[in-house]
Amino acid sequence: MNVAPHGFTLEGSIGTGFTNFFLPLHKRFTPEAQRLTRERAARLARAHAGESPASSPPSEATDSDWRIELPIWCADQRVVMFGAADDAERCAQLLRSGTPGIVLDLEDSMVNTWEHLMRAHQNVLDSLYAASGTVVWTRVRGLQLAQAGIVAHVPVSASLFDLTLLVFRCDYARLAHPLCISIPRSESAPEALWWNDVFTALIEAKGWPHDAIKAMPTVESYPLPFELEEFLYNLREHAVGLSFGRRNYLASSLHYNFSNPAWLLPDRDKIPFDAGFLQRTRAQLTETAHKRGALAIGGLTTLYPNPADPELNARALATLEREKRIEGDSCMDGAWTGDPAQNAVAIAAFPYPNQIAECREVAAQPIAPATFDLPRAASDGATGGATLAGTHAAIRTAIRYRNGVLEGRGASLLDGNLEDRSSDRLCRLTIAQRTRLPGTYTPQSLGAAFDEELARILTELKDAGPSTIARYRRAREISEALIQTETFDST
Repeated sequence: MNVAPHGFTLEGSIGTGFTNFFLPLHKRFTPEAQRLTRERAARLARAHAGESPASSPPSEATDSDWRIELPIWCADQRVVMFGAADDAERCAQLLRSGTPGIVLDLEDSMVNTWEHLMRAHQNVLDSLYAASGTVVWTRVRGLQLAQAGIVAHVPVSASLFDLTLLVFRCDYARLAHPLCISIPRSESAPEALWWNDVFTALIEAKGWPHDAIKAMPTVESYPLPFELEEFLYNLREHAVGLSFGRRNYLASSLHYNFSNPAWLLPDRDKIPFDAGFLQRTRAQLTETAHKRGALAIGGLTTLYPNPADPELNARALATLEREKRIEGDSCMDGAWTGDPAQNAVAIAAFPYPNQIAECREVAAQPIAPATFDLPRAASDGATGGATLAGTHAAIRTAIRYRNGVLEGRGASLLDGNLEDRSSDRLCRLTIAQRTRLPGTYTPQSLGAAFDEELARILTELKDAGPSTIARYRRAREISEALIQTETFDST
């Protein structure tokens, strides 16, 4: 858990007036945020007991004629570049990219410590004030995270703290567009009401225009597609679209089907981008968004080009072109990218400015409750299934990612792939599920497998000093402990 440093005070450390601004919002919204996270845990427990999520009965959200008015300033989001908000140079690079949108991330790609958080908030403000034609989205921390050290002896909602601090310090008159928030890892329609009410309360507290905050939630949890239209309805005053977070969605799907042998996830590199269960979710997201006039934005292609490695460069660009074409053909309006070399290929996959009108005929059809199960994956377009080599690859990635965290990096480029908290979460859940469902893909001893991969990593390092070796050993210990304790959501 992120903890403010010793001696922190709301007034002295943030600024005059923050106490009176934050505390009423904390008293009003943190208890409900905590209740919603408890409901997440209860829903997960019910799923593990055999009660799968189900679609809600018809309601005003699904049957009434409501629409979202998409503002002109964000009608084109064909390419949205993504990067860690605690890296000032990275933020500047994103702004220079000239893409229609950028996401400054305070969550998956950033180390969750106070120092990094404060640096990120300053970089976000600097970027907002420097932006002109680019839409700047701030991805705040999700409801699964708490922030300690702000109020004595009481954790506060990390989402609420991020939003409140951002709004408190923001000079709205200096913004080129409304304050845009990327909402991570929502799981239910009632959570949209929480975000909606927080946005409205912040706007009223600052005396901003009623449309001063806009939001782009990311669909990246297994239960959310079952009530996606209700979620968007509850957030309709502020939402302008939905995006798809594939790796967190895979991790959440795996977590909800943890003990189901029919839902054995294949090795990560053997899950096709257009596997049936992923395409069904994309269709659900796009149809829901377009039916209501909102954008549908695809996810991040994590294999990065590298001109210094011709083979990897060619493979990365081919992968990018294929994945963006799939999203474009799925009627999505754009996608996230992470490297400037990806932008030209990505933007070519999506018609300007979006596909809402072109896909309206499809979107106007009734949205049938989707089947989001994955019967052994191989029968759903995946090949090769689960292997012992894949399990070892996940262990290796977990160790190397955690080493990066210990060095202060929330995301690391490993073997050409950008690995962040979402991929680490997916790796750890994959390993944990396989220890629950023994087979040819399961090491005889998890500890021995971790030792083997650590030894391999250290052998590959050249001239590694004692501190580097000690850090990798610590990374190995933390990663295995997180799996053994089934800690998947809070790190």
